[in-house]
Amino acid sequence: MGHWWYRNILEPGKLPLLLALVSFVLSFLVTRIITRMIRAGRGPFGNVKAGDLHIHHVVPGIILTIIGGFGAVAAGRNSVGALISAVLFGLGAGLVLDEFALILHLDDVYWSEDGRKSVEIVVLTAALVALLLGGFLPFGVNELTVQERHNRVFVVMNTATNFFFALIALAKGKPRMALFGIVVPFVAMFGAIRLARPGSPWWKLFYKNRPRARSKGALRAFHHDRRWSKPRRKVQELLGGRFDPAPRRPAPVVDPDPAPGPDHMPERR
Repeated sequence: MGHWWYRNILEPGKLPLLLALVSFVLSFLVTRIITRMIRAGRGPFGNVKAGDLHIHHVVPGIILTIIGGFGAVAAGRNSVGALISAVLFGLGAGLVLDEFALILHLDDVYWSEDGRKSVEIVVLTAALVALLLGGFLPFGVNELTVQERHNRVFVVMNTATNFFFALIALAKGKPRMALFGIVVPFVAMFGAIRLARPGSPWWKLFYKNRPRARSKGALRAFHHDRRWSKPRRKVQELLGGRFDPAPRRPAPVVDPDPAPGPDHMPERR
């Protein structure tokens, strides 16, 4: 265990990444617990205000991220300053991405349907960092054997290929598969070879004169969303709390006996 820890965490310089990941996840979870307590009116917590101005926690998150980022650049590798900066960066990133939907929409959509994007981006970020941490860096380890060098060259080539397929999957409207495909083999390839989702750049560019592909892609996207929307919603509400349902749009009111307009005026003889 000690040898694995040294070869895969300490020597490649992954200890700051590990601390940043742990602080990132804890920052998000603690923030969600506090916001859910505030929403329910429980506990000693409340919204932070400066007069009538509501200070969202993305503000201290940005400050911590800036301090941690510049501190990590200035500090030495695996030094105490780098470890502290990694923790600060993880805490700040958790606060910022917890309000990712607010930044995206420039509106307080924390508990709305649009607020689910914050939970999704946090889960994706944590998963990607965990995958990088659980594997190994293609460079950074000294005294490599011939087999180890071959493995790392293979990893670099595999990552470049996955990145190419990830770009295609992203163009086809599949951002989750594109992100995971950068580090997980065949995920991006699977997303790249399947039909594009309606409205994606690939759909608009290559399916313009292909009605059969458009019909088949729209049907496949409908069945996919129908199958996975409820499980995804349950996971999101388990992590982020229950979101407010999207308001229903009122049906347009049609006047049964509209007043005659200029086009309905009888002709004068």
